Amino acid sequence: MEFTIGGRLEVRITPADVGKRVSVRRRTDGGGTGAEFTDVVGVLTSWNNGVLSITRKSGESVHIVESSVVAGKVVPAAPARRRGPAASFGELASVTARAWQPVESEALGDWRLRAAGGFTRRANSALPLGDPGLPVGEALGRVRDWYEERGLPAYVQTATGAEGTQELLCAELERHGWRREVSAEVRIAALAPVGDLEADVRAVRLTREPDAAWLARYQRFSTPGPHVLRVLGSGPSVWFATVPGATGDTGDTGGADADPGAPPAAIGRCVVDGRWAGFMAVEVAPEQRRRGLGTTVMAALARRALDEGASAAWLQVEEDNEGARALYDGMGFAAHHRYHHYRSA
Repeated sequence: MEFTIGGRLEVRITPADVGKRVSVRRRTDGGGTGAEFTDVVGVLTSWNNGVLSITRKSGESVHIVESSVVAGKVVPAAPARRRGPAASFGELASVTARAWQPVESEALGDWRLRAAGGFTRRANSALPLGDPGLPVGEALGRVRDWYEERGLPAYVQTATGAEGTQELLCAELERHGWRREVSAEVRIAALAPVGDLEADVRAVRLTREPDAAWLARYQRFSTPGPHVLRVLGSGPSVWFATVPGATGDTGDTGGADADPGAPPAAIGRCVVDGRWAGFMAVEVAPEQRRRGLGTTVMAALARRALDEGASAAWLQVEEDNEGARALYDGMGFAAHHRYHHYRSA
C-alpha cells in the first residue's frame, strides 16, 4: 500500500478522522538491527492520549502508540464484491434477524432487545441498528437490567467488515467492559448455482415444521420447550429438510428400507424472505459425513426457495468451523461481513 509523497512517508490522518477506514504503518521492535514495520487496516475508532485504536474487519481491536506511526492515510471502504448479489449491511441485518426471531422483544430507540429463554445468543441479545435514544453507556445499563430481569446474561450483537457496520460501537462496548465471546461470518452467494449442485434430492423430505426426528438430529436442541419451536418456526417462509437415517449397516440413506425410527442422516432449515434464502442448521450425522449429504440438503432447500422467487442466498458460519467453511467455499459463498456477540462483564 502506497504511503509516500515524493518518496517520503507521510502521516495523513488526524483525530478528526475517527470513524473512517484507515491504513496505518507502524514501526515494530522486531529485535533485529534494522527497523521493522507492519500495516494495520480498519476503522479508526479512537485517538486519545497518544494512542490510536483501530478495529479490523475481523472485529479485533488494535491499539497503536502514536509515536510508532510512520505513515497513515484514509482509505476507501472495502471494495465492492465482484461476485454474488449486491447487498448492504442494513438489508442483510434485517433479513437475518427476521429469520431467527425471539419469543419476546422490546424496542430501545432503534435497538431491539430480544429474549427466547436463553436458546441461542442470536435470539437472546440486543440488536443495535441505529440510535438507542440514550447515551451508549446509559443504553447498555438498560440492556443489562432488561436481561437480568429475565435471568439471562446480557449480550449485544454487532457487526464489522462492511460499509456501514459497527466498529465504533464495538470499541465503545469494550470501553464499557463488554467482552467479545463469539464471532461468525455472514456469507452470501447467488442462489441458482446452489440449486444447480449435483445432488439426488429425491431422498430429501421438506416440511413446514420440524418433527421429532429432525429435532433429534439438531445439536442445539438441548433445552426442549415451546420457546425453541417458536424460534425455529419464525420467519416469512420456513422450510425444514430431512434426509432419513441409514438402514442396517449398509451405509445407505433414504430408500424404501430406511428405518423410520432412526435419527436422520442430515437436516437443514431455510427461510425465504423476498429475494433472500437463508440457510441454517445444516447438520450431518458424524458417520454419514463426506458423502455429499450437506450438499444434497442445501440443493433441495435452494430449489424450493427458487420456486418461491428467491435469487440470493445467505448463511452464517462460525470462524472455527473449518468443515462448513470448506463446504460453503465450494458452493460460491463469500464473506460479506462478520458479526459478534459481546457479553457484559
